[in-house]
Amino acid sequence: MCFAVRPYFGKSPELLGPENIRTYQLYLAHEKKASWSRFNQTVCALRFLYRHTLHKDWIVQHIPFPCKESRLPEVLSTEEVSRLLAAIPELKYRVLLTTIYATGLRASEALHLQVSDIDSRRKTVRVRQGKGHKDRYVMLSAKLLLLLRRYWKVAHPATWLFPGASPDRPLSLECLQRSVQRARQASGLTKRLTAHTLRHSFATHLLESGTNIRVIQVLLGHNSLRPTARYTHVTTAALASTLSPLDSLPIPPRS
Repeated sequence: MCFAVRPYFGKSPELLGPENIRTYQLYLAHEKKASWSRFNQTVCALRFLYRHTLHKDWIVQHIPFPCKESRLPEVLSTEEVSRLLAAIPELKYRVLLTTIYATGLRASEALHLQVSDIDSRRKTVRVRQGKGHKDRYVMLSAKLLLLLRRYWKVAHPATWLFPGASPDRPLSLECLQRSVQRARQASGLTKRLTAHTLRHSFATHLLESGTNIRVIQVLLGHNSLRPTARYTHVTTAALASTLSPLDSLPIPPRS
């Protein structure tokens, strides 16, 4: 990514200086209209290149850039989740997406579940090396356990709980996302959906039911409370139960 400066200036990055890098940042921000994420990644890559690879004694500075845009996650209602799951004819995909909603796992984490990760005695699911290379445990609901047992009797997975075409490899993310889009069309839902939408819905529905936000943070595998806190902005139960100050005003007598 950082070597894009070579075609822009027509010379090796070794021959460039701080003003050249500032010019390139301005190009990314104002002409290329790069997203904050891409802009930030490029600057970090340039810093690594000049500081650690080329051993320059100057620092690549960020130019002022609009704040990273913040978008609220798309969330399904409980009725919409039921419609979506019911519209999946293939047992493997229905169980996989149900697992994501029941546990709040990331799609990649669910795809890499192994049969041995399901602990029916302790009612837990082990998540191996989730984001940040950390293991964690999430709850195993009674309904999900029954569904997983039914699935195991039919599919008999050996190592991977949700194997792909080859039993020695897990199902791919592309196959999973295609199944989500087929289910969305079959269910008649019009919201933009991915498998990750079920994770967002899991967190939001827990928050609406009164689950402590720090418990949700642990279940989601967030290192801090900040990414978890965004779900407080999409819950409808809290909004609906909050009285407007107008409701507490005394009604004036009519003249």
